[in-house]
Amino acid sequence: MQKPLIIHDPVHKTVILDEFEQMLLSTRHVQRLRNIQQLGLVDHVYPGANHTRFEHSIGTMHMASVIGQSLSLEGEDIRKIRVAGLLHDVGHSAFSHAVEDVLKRNPQLQPVIEGKKFIKHEAFSKDIISRTLPQDNYIARYVKSEFGTDPFDFFDEISRMATGDAQSISKPYLAQIIAGDVDADRIDFLLRDSYHTGVSFGLIDVDQIIGSLIIKNGTVVLGSSDGSGYGSDMALTAAESLLISRAHHYTAIIHNPKTQAARVMLLYALEDALEHFRTGSGTEAAKNEIVRFFTEYNDIDLLNFIRSNASEKSLKLLNDLRDGRLYVPVARLSQKIIRPSTRMALSTIARHGVATKRLEARLARELGDVLVDLTVASGVPKSMRVAMDHEDGFFYDESALANGLVRAISRQLSLTAFSHPDVVTDKDSVAVLSELRRVVDDLSPRLLNFTREDQYLPIEGIILLFYAVHNLFVDEKPEFISIPRLRHITWLYRTIRELSTFPKLRNLFDYSFHERYGFPYCEKVFEDIQVLVAMGIVDEDLRYYEKDERFRQSYEYVLTWEGVEYAGTLADAYRPEFDEMMSHLSMNKHSITRDIVTIPSNRYVSKKRPTGVK
Repeated sequence: MQKPLIIHDPVHKTVILDEFEQMLLSTRHVQRLRNIQQLGLVDHVYPGANHTRFEHSIGTMHMASVIGQSLSLEGEDIRKIRVAGLLHDVGHSAFSHAVEDVLKRNPQLQPVIEGKKFIKHEAFSKDIISRTLPQDNYIARYVKSEFGTDPFDFFDEISRMATGDAQSISKPYLAQIIAGDVDADRIDFLLRDSYHTGVSFGLIDVDQIIGSLIIKNGTVVLGSSDGSGYGSDMALTAAESLLISRAHHYTAIIHNPKTQAARVMLLYALEDALEHFRTGSGTEAAKNEIVRFFTEYNDIDLLNFIRSNASEKSLKLLNDLRDGRLYVPVARLSQKIIRPSTRMALSTIARHGVATKRLEARLARELGDVLVDLTVASGVPKSMRVAMDHEDGFFYDESALANGLVRAISRQLSLTAFSHPDVVTDKDSVAVLSELRRVVDDLSPRLLNFTREDQYLPIEGIILLFYAVHNLFVDEKPEFISIPRLRHITWLYRTIRELSTFPKLRNLFDYSFHERYGFPYCEKVFEDIQVLVAMGIVDEDLRYYEKDERFRQSYEYVLTWEGVEYAGTLADAYRPEFDEMMSHLSMNKHSITRDIVTIPSNRYVSKKRPTGVK
């Protein structure tokens, strides 16, 4: 029997690994993570941020066991979630998410394994854990002896826990502990990133957060056994602190202009190197090499690949990165200084890799010798529930602060033009900003039209649904306008699921729903609605109501005038689909749960009226 291994961690202090965990720690898949930085190139901005995926994996393992013990899990379950935490990042590519960005932007390079396209690191992690580790004879014998089960079955379950695939295992809460809205992974990286960057993202009371988690109906929820209600209030407060930290994390790190500059320099150099490699060795060879990025390469290996294959221009980018000569932002557009229609177009483009690449390339040509980066935030909480006496609710419904933070995260968008530090002047910045605004306003809608020719954009289907309801009930007078406000988001869920069964609308409403909460729910629909609110296309109003002798809050939704203008242009692009929606809603007009709000026209209608609006 091997002695326990004691690791001294700067964040969690003492972490102890048992024999099996040491065995897994020694595999090349986990050891590879020693040389992959957790935050990629962020150490160019925060010099202390050179911590690795390796230490984060150990920290996630530790936090998983702390959560498991707080939840009074059985010993074997705690062992499993510890293993899942340790292995959750084994399929991570070098330099954080840079390679994933390349794959989103270049579909021809996406590897296919067992008939499935692999784009995200979670897919590689799942494959390594479920298919590769059980083939290690030493590990397989240990699993059979210690856990009394087939190694492939054991690691298949571990792979699902590690990647948050909660619904495919018998105990969904085990996966939620590793990859949920309030999970071991998130708690560790926020604590660890804050420690190593030296930036306090917000105070996280780990003990309070973990103590606020309970298991109810097989799911991890926020709750308390305190009958006074104070415990539930503290549970919400603890979860809010985690979300505040997450929002600050985006602002301080992800959207830091220097972070963006380093990321875009590496991205352009890597794309160039892969294109040269593909030209010389073929597409299949390039795909196979990309698989190695996720399974064998570390940061140094990736830099060596770029140096061996990139053009002279890309090598200069790499040398500038090495020498700390980051490109400088000469123009930066954020959601605060662009109109809602352009904001919405950029948000949609940013979530589709090919469109993002086309936009950035076109802007770079128009603006001259610059690099362009379009970045949006992601990762808002979508499924965390709050335990209540009569009826559980969503975290973001029970907490107005959480709802505002979800919107704040969804709103974070930036489009930045970077130039080499040797060619930047103040005059250049003013000229480039003006030109950037002009080109973006002109190019974004045209690029979206081009993107629609290749694929449906489901978020635009939701906009059209709001627009159809608006057209059914809007009533304009000379000085006043009456508009419909949807009372319940659940009506949107039910209607979108229903419309997705129509042949003409199946691809436009490409969403997956489940009924685990007693009504049709789709995390992606919720996230897309929050994007519409954040971009100024839809207004979200808070309403309080009484139910079961308790005051609750819910949110109502109305299309803004900017949303009406934007949707009017979409209706022409989706004419058959929009007509189908209008026909169905007209026949079921009585079932639309709405209020009619009457306001002065000059408070709602912009000076520029859209064409074709009723």
